[in-house]
Amino acid sequence: MMSKARVIAFYLPQFHPFKENDAWWGKGFTEWTNVGKAKPLFRGHYQPRVPADLGYYDLRLPIIREQQAEMARNAGIEGFMYWHYWFGNGKTLMANIFNEVLESGSPDFPFCLGWANHSWSRRTWNSSSQNHKDVDLMIQEYPGDADIISHFNNVLPAFKDKRYIRVDDKPIFMIYDPMGLPNPRHFIDIWNRLAKENGIDKGIHFVGLASGWLEKYSRILEIGFDAIAPSNLWVAESKVKGRLIKMVGHKLRKYFPKYTPLDLYKYKDIIKYLFTDYDMMENGYPSVIPNWDRSPRGGRRAVIYTGATPELFKKHMLDAIRIVENKQDEHKIIFLRSWNEWAEGNYVEPDLKYGRAYLDVIKELLKD
Repeated sequence: MMSKARVIAFYLPQFHPFKENDAWWGKGFTEWTNVGKAKPLFRGHYQPRVPADLGYYDLRLPIIREQQAEMARNAGIEGFMYWHYWFGNGKTLMANIFNEVLESGSPDFPFCLGWANHSWSRRTWNSSSQNHKDVDLMIQEYPGDADIISHFNNVLPAFKDKRYIRVDDKPIFMIYDPMGLPNPRHFIDIWNRLAKENGIDKGIHFVGLASGWLEKYSRILEIGFDAIAPSNLWVAESKVKGRLIKMVGHKLRKYFPKYTPLDLYKYKDIIKYLFTDYDMMENGYPSVIPNWDRSPRGGRRAVIYTGATPELFKKHMLDAIRIVENKQDEHKIIFLRSWNEWAEGNYVEPDLKYGRAYLDVIKELLKD
């Protein structure tokens, strides 16, 4: 029997030291560094967030990855979508975590990949420090066909793994910035041809993450993607605040964060607008977010949702399940954003405040 929904959780592999982070931020920097030093910016602001069951873990430890998979499986989550970094010319970051999962066969838990095709700058991971200009650290490049082929060969072993999540018998592959590709249709055509040459007869199921203004969403399907994953945060925030106020505040905050009011929204207001007509489409895969608070990375520049609780998340999750309930079983996909984005405040791993309550909500709704 098919589950009520196929919940796939975004998974960030940042929680371990590596040489580039050491060079850019100082020895031993991981995402926990931002999480641990976060400070409340107003009365009642829930910061810092402290992990409970798994502690301040290091993803190089196989036992942690096993425990994460066990928690997710127990909650009814189908699998993890690991963020995958390919900057062009064979340059990757943090690939070791997923490579170990792939090569060891452990945890025996479904997965897929999402290509985070964006440049890294100082602001990507820490824009709260006023004395740092927004310096480019790693540029996302698209050198041409040879690189497209090399990139495909890099992920082919994952596509062929029995754990890889499929839709309509095709391995699912998300692209974070679909419009960032110089020629998306060309990229998709090459990968589908290579897939068929390598025994993946039906090709790849390409999903484009859609964000920003709604007017741009349909373009992603027009340029050859099989499906979209609407990320409607900007849309919801603009509806709660008003489009003009949102845009003006966004600009002012970028350049004058000290003198601009914080960008605050009540979670209970945001979730009223987090789904659009694009989520209702057969090939539109809605996302659920447990919360949003980028202040550990962004300081006063951050977007912050307030008042999120497991009870409100349950309401939000129920809305998503109702959206997918009449789709074909294969397409009842809901992306959980995210499993462990602690510095964005969107995670379901246990913390000291709510324990396993978010995971319990998912379990209750999926296994009810």
